[in-house]
Amino acid sequence: MTVVLRLTRRAEFLRAARQGRKFATPGLVLQAVATPHVCCAEGAARLGFTASRKVGGAVVRNRVKRRLRAAAREVVAHRAEPGYDYVLIGRPQTATRPFTALLQDLETALKRLGRLAEGPAPHHPGNGTP
Repeated sequence: MTVVLRLTRRAEFLRAARQGRKFATPGLVLQAVATPHVCCAEGAARLGFTASRKVGGAVVRNRVKRRLRAAAREVVAHRAEPGYDYVLIGRPQTATRPFTALLQDLETALKRLGRLAEGPAPHHPGNGTP
């Protein structure tokens, strides 16, 4: 299991956008960039969440970020390669997309960026709509 820390500073988000690779799925956009060695312990991944006003009002943006955090708990903690900063960007479909499809979107994005580590696939019974 990967230790997951949070991205909090705007400069960290901008570095991921400027230097990182990204992949878009219907439910989210994932950006990944190598973590600077001075930032955190080895074996840790850092994670940030964002949703622009294009997604909707404050209530919708907060719901989108909650759903992204829940998906990240399921997938990133167990399947993401450590030593990288990941930024999850919400899209308008994120708020209404089935949660299992959102989990699959995140796993697909990690795989396409080459950051999917070996590990057990997340198991989420039911349709689960956090």
